[in-house]
Amino acid sequence: MRKSIIAALLLAFGAASPAYANLNVFACEPEWAALATEIGGDKVSVYSATTGGQDPHQVQARPSLIAKARSADISVCTGAELEIGWLPAIVTQSANQKLRPGAPSAVEAASFINLLEVPSRLDRAEGDIHAAGNPHIQTNPANILSVAKPLAARFAELDPANAQTYAARLADFTMRWQAAMAKWQTQAAPLKGVSIAVEHQSWIYLENWLGLKRVIALEPKPGVPPSAGYLAQVVDTLQKTPAKMVIRAAYEDDRPSLFISDKAHIPSVTLPYTVGGTDGAKNLFSLYDDTINRLLAAAKG
Repeated sequence: MRKSIIAALLLAFGAASPAYANLNVFACEPEWAALATEIGGDKVSVYSATTGGQDPHQVQARPSLIAKARSADISVCTGAELEIGWLPAIVTQSANQKLRPGAPSAVEAASFINLLEVPSRLDRAEGDIHAAGNPHIQTNPANILSVAKPLAARFAELDPANAQTYAARLADFTMRWQAAMAKWQTQAAPLKGVSIAVEHQSWIYLENWLGLKRVIALEPKPGVPPSAGYLAQVVDTLQKTPAKMVIRAAYEDDRPSLFISDKAHIPSVTLPYTVGGTDGAKNLFSLYDDTINRLLAAAKG
């Protein structure tokens, strides 16, 4: 009698408990965590290794990250050496062979994108140079769509029982995303040809998408903090070739851009860069809504 009661309780508990996710996803950046959730829904459990307030180049290989990587079925990262300073250590210490470089479950978003600013020569004296090209691909929403389809296919390969769910969610996301991109293109039309200064060279995909014209970067070399002398040169350049604004990612030090804003008399614009970078960038769709709204506000003065 007692055994039957216990069995009944266990059965009831199991029926009331939520189903476990089929795939554990280790996303290196918030944009890929958000995309994985869009494609996977309740069939995936997604963990983001970084937040919108963190520099994705510089992350500590904390025990909590290693533990999450150890239990992951698939990783979704930018690649193109963006995470070269921390991801290899996490993968090695996790001993998860699914995430080893080149494994089918180690998805690199940059591998599906035609990368820009590929260096003609590799010389670390030139700063933070990425051999494959500029890895900041998520600043153009078209690149998100380019990653969505192969990511859905990889989910289906790893979890064939839910392949139809992933395909249906991909189709729905694609329809909504294409409509959103058309809306953003119309909204952002006044930005075409607008001259900008940038703190770090993170924005080439955004610049190409919206037709923005970069005048100068506040870093003398990628990843190298500017000296007072170099910032004086930037001010001189902007006096000769004015820009409408200076932009930076939310995670970056605001002091250089605020200095230039004051001396060149142009707005300093903080862009979310990724999901969670600003209060307005709560998901993939609002990431670009907030980005365009901030640029338009600065362009209007």
